Formats: sequence, C-alpha cells, structure tokens
Amino acid sequence: MTSDRWKNWAGNQRATGLTVHHPRGTAEIVDVVDATRKAGGRLKAIGSGHSFTAIGKPDGGQVAFDRHAGLVWLDRKTGLVTVEAGMTIRTLNGILRQAGLSMTNLGDIDKQTISGAVSTGTHGTGAAFGGIATQIRGMELVLADGSVLTCTPEENPEVFAAARVGLGALGLVSTVTLQTEPAFALCAEEGPMPLADVLSGFDSLAEGTDHFEFYWFPHTDLALTKRNTRLPFDTELAPLPRWKSIVDDEVLSNGAFGAIVGISRRVPAGIPRLNRISARALGSRTFTDYSAEIFVSPRRVRFVEMEYAVPRTDIVDVVSEIQATIDRDGLRVPFPIEVRVAAADDIPLSTASGRASGYVAVHMPAGTDFWPYFRKVEAIAVETGGRPHWGKLHTLDAAALRERYPRFDEFVALRDKLDPIGLFSNAYLDRVLGTGPNAEAASRR
Repeated sequence: MTSDRWKNWAGNQRATGLTVHHPRGTAEIVDVVDATRKAGGRLKAIGSGHSFTAIGKPDGGQVAFDRHAGLVWLDRKTGLVTVEAGMTIRTLNGILRQAGLSMTNLGDIDKQTISGAVSTGTHGTGAAFGGIATQIRGMELVLADGSVLTCTPEENPEVFAAARVGLGALGLVSTVTLQTEPAFALCAEEGPMPLADVLSGFDSLAEGTDHFEFYWFPHTDLALTKRNTRLPFDTELAPLPRWKSIVDDEVLSNGAFGAIVGISRRVPAGIPRLNRISARALGSRTFTDYSAEIFVSPRRVRFVEMEYAVPRTDIVDVVSEIQATIDRDGLRVPFPIEVRVAAADDIPLSTASGRASGYVAVHMPAGTDFWPYFRKVEAIAVETGGRPHWGKLHTLDAAALRERYPRFDEFVALRDKLDPIGLFSNAYLDRVLGTGPNAEAASRR
C-alpha cells in the first residue's frame, strides 16, 4: 500500500492524497475490498490511465493491478486464454503470437490493461467485427461484499452480459477469459484520397475490406485511408523495413507531427497551412505483417479525445456537418479526425449495442482549450442518437444516456444489486449512471 498522487496519460485528470493498493492474486483483492468497505471508503481500479474521462479517477482509494498481471492459462486448441486484470494488451499480444494465436480485433493503442480496455468499451474497426468486449467468454469479479463471482454465458449470465462493458461499476475485474483465433496476418494498404471520394464511397470502402478507417485533416480536402485485409499467417510476410517504419511512424507521424502541433499552439492562425503540409506529406504504402503489428500504431504526441458512436447510416452526414461547422465557425483544429466502423453487439452499455455503428473521434493537443470544438462536435453527434465512448470526453449525464441505451435501466438495476453502497463509484459514475439506492450514505463515504 502506498500514498500517492495520480494523473492519467493525457494529464487532464488528476487526484492527490490517495491510498493506492497493489494486490497480487484474487485473495488480496478481496482483502482490499473488505478493508475499504469496513472503513467506509470508496475504491476505484485503475489500469494504464488511458481514459480521458474521470471514469478511473479515485475518491480516495485506488487499486493498481501492476502486480496482478499474469497469464492464468492458455489453450492453443480452443484459442481460449485467461489473464489477470492488469495484463496490458501489448503483453497479451506477445504471448498470443508465441502461441500461434491472434486477437480478432484491436484498437490502435496497446498500452491499456485488458480489464481497463474492455470495461470502457474499447474497440477497433471493421464492419463485420465487434469491440474487444465481444471476445470475452468469462470473467471473475470481486463484488462489494467481498464475494468472488464467476461469470460466463452459462454461469451468472445476467452479470456476464453486462460486465463485459461494466465501467468498473459492478465490481473489480480479477480475470478475463478471451476467445482468440489462429494467428493471421494483415495486408495494410494506406494512402491519401480526396475526402469527397471517401465520403461518397464510404459504404463500399467500409465493406470492401476487413478493417477500414480513415483520417481527415481539417482545413484540407484530403484523407488518409487505411484498408487492412486478413490473410493466413503462413502468407509470406512483408513488413515495413525498419528504416521506413522509423521514418514513417516515428519521424513523420510522431516527431514531425509533434513539432507541427507545437507550432500550432503558438500560432493558431497557421493551423490550416500546417494541416495542408501534413496532408501533402501523406504517402501510399503497402505491407504485410502479424495482425497486432498492423492494428497498433505508436502514439507519442499527447492529446485529449472525444469519440461518439452514431448509427452507421449517419456517419457520412456527421462528418460532413463537422467539416461545415469547422469552416463556418472559424475553428482551428490541428489534429486529424478519425472515422471507424463496428458491427452491432448485444452488450447493454456497449456503444454498438443493438446497432451497426460508425465512430468519429476528434482530438486536440493536451493542455489546450478543447471544449469549444468538442461541444460543437458533440451537438452534431447527439442529434443522431450518438453514444459517447465511456473513456473519452463528453458532457452527457444519466438522463441523456438513458434515452440512448434501451438496456440502460437493466444495467443500473444490476449495479444497484451488486454494489448498493456505491463502493466502486466515483463522481463520473454518479453522473453517467445516477447515484445508487443508498445515495445519501454513499455521499458520506
């Protein structure tokens, strides 16, 4: 146990005066929960701190899973793998590659813990693929009363259904069991296209390859498209030469881009010109590598982010309206806008629950005044029934979110049953889920 201060990756969420617990094994997690409950405190788990919202911000007690991050078991034949909550996606990918396995889908950052990623609804892209939580086949939770609950589609199925995207509100995730698949490669085809062509052909692009996304540079008419096609792993790999990977991903995508962002902070009026320079620097490249090497990209420039999931049928109109708003209102936006897709799923608080979704993510440099831009984007997404990513900035509360999630009250009722004293809550969860049945007592915790 340590007393410490905490901040997230972007530095926009901070807390001090914490009691930080570093349990190893489920039994020690139970001990921490029991001690916190008896002391009348609150307890929040934290992974790698990659959420931009305050979903992991503690109100006093914090559980770090850095000592609870091992492999429990792996079955090469079935592809099932169970890991402790603190294992990072990067570590998991390394283990899977050695075992001849792959995650079905991934986002572009691998620094998160697996429990943090699934709890906030982290997703990748692909019209036929769901987020990481759709790959879960079992979970172990430590509940507020100190009991340990095993959840699968057959055992405690109502908890399993909700806990796959549980926001940290139902209990502390101890282990996660994932369904992986035989290792596969991806052929990555990347290159610039006029934004108008991307939008007019969006459905064909999204459905014409396994994993499609694009980045549009505001103040320009160009987008960078990324088309990743799945191939058998015995395909001859043709990864980027190391020198080109360093030039493209480190020098240009991080070093040069970081310098451009730095200039834009000092000279906002120059952002349109700087974006045109960045867009013109986009080149085409094709390469083939192990799936995780293609899915994941290095991110060195610190930023804050808002992302909304909208019905996929509305994504082109949403991007077009954002473009019109930036031009009309004279906004200066130095970061590209990212657009992805995902299949519908059956998870109550997944952003793709019950509908095929398009995702639009907007970014601004960390430490800048991002809300004027983000609020305008949010207003556009909200009009279409948009749902905010739980780990990315937004202003919606429980009343607004209830209208967007048909199974919202089902989740809240389960939260109230499993954690009636609000042991695992914090200010963010009180806002987005509402306070529990013992709100007055919880507020004194």
